Amino acid sequence: MNGEIRDREIRVISETGEMLGVMSPREAMRLAEEADLDLVKISPNAVPPVCKIMDYGKFKFEQAKKEKENRKNQKVVEIKEVQLSMTIDVGDLAVKAKQATKFLGEGNKVKVSIRLRGRQMAHANLGRDVMNNFYESLKDIAVIEKPINMEGRNIIMILGPKKS
Repeated sequence: MNGEIRDREIRVISETGEMLGVMSPREAMRLAEEADLDLVKISPNAVPPVCKIMDYGKFKFEQAKKEKENRKNQKVVEIKEVQLSMTIDVGDLAVKAKQATKFLGEGNKVKVSIRLRGRQMAHANLGRDVMNNFYESLKDIAVIEKPINMEGRNIIMILGPKKS
């Protein structure tokens, strides 16, 4: 910016977007000072580098304003958790599926987990069956984002809402 530009020649663009041509940084600086604006290098890797005459403070303000607007419009996706057990019954599984349906309907992801206790570790395949049954009840509105996986004593699967 301004006096920090040390290139021999630069391509200059005016504040209106008009191409002023290739000139020395000293001439470009003089033009910028006449317009009471700043000389900003916008494309340093080009040959010759491209500089623009602009109000740098106003540019930074506009950029911050756009960033703030983008952050405001961003949707934060939460991960909700539904915990099952290996010995869960059909009715209870339906209640948990209804809860997961509500979470998915709101656009959130659902982490489904089963904690294995004691001897259940030897029969982890039964836990996988429970997970598969749970997914079968939700497959019309959910998609598996992270498949069924053992993590220590837990069996975990992450579901996301299906894109329509």
